[in-house]
Amino acid sequence: MIQIFSEMFSYTFILRAIIVGLLVSLCASILGVVLVLKRYSMIGDGLSHVGFGALGIATVLNVAPLKIALPTVIIVAFLLLKISENSKIKGDSLIALISASSLAIGIFAISLKSGVNTDINNFLFGSILAMSKSDLILSIICSILVLILFIIFYNKIFAVTFDENFAKASGIKTNIYNIVISVLTAVTIVIGMRIMGSLLISSLIIFPSLTSMQIFKKFKFVVITSAIISVVCFMIGITISYIFGTPTGASIVIINLIVFIIFWIISIIKRH
Repeated sequence: MIQIFSEMFSYTFILRAIIVGLLVSLCASILGVVLVLKRYSMIGDGLSHVGFGALGIATVLNVAPLKIALPTVIIVAFLLLKISENSKIKGDSLIALISASSLAIGIFAISLKSGVNTDINNFLFGSILAMSKSDLILSIICSILVLILFIIFYNKIFAVTFDENFAKASGIKTNIYNIVISVLTAVTIVIGMRIMGSLLISSLIIFPSLTSMQIFKKFKFVVITSAIISVVCFMIGITISYIFGTPTGASIVIINLIVFIIFWIISIIKRH
């Protein structure tokens, strides 16, 4: 096993993927707890499809993907929240509308540039080869900012997550913190898409938090355990991907699924 890890770390592209993947796993897992408890988990899926559309446009324009995708997804996250609050089109319907439209725009844009080929597969399902040095630097900066902001606003996010009406009555500007949560989620999704792909990145948000909640009930314990589960599953998944040559994103999701089933069985045993 030590030899396998030393081989993996000797490849620059794998090392970049591991660094970004670990940071994204941390960010996605802690935000996932909030999104699942607020029943916003599908927003991650919607924003990942928006990211795919933005990557397709970036491909046509020959622009660095993250430079287009990052601001686009942040803006859509903000608009999604505002439109959902003030529109006749609510929640999951709006997300489904945005998801389908964004996928169509992305596929159409990429096909104009180079035809429907492996570029689409890389964007949809991820590729550890896609992480450039500039992507690495930007991803590290964004991930650290997400973690710092989550820690700074932890108490406010906790209050808004569990009882938004009470938080509003207490003088907390809930709209601002909902926007903060959406923006942090948008940033995490965009930087993780390069490895996981737009179809699988939302699993990093949902699985670890749901797995942790099978056993733990206190918010702090769920957040900490979710982060640990996410990081461990990522490392196991990327190692399996390296050894057996399987797709990285799919390998990580399958490991998350297995761990979720184990925790679910343990929770059933504990209740009896």
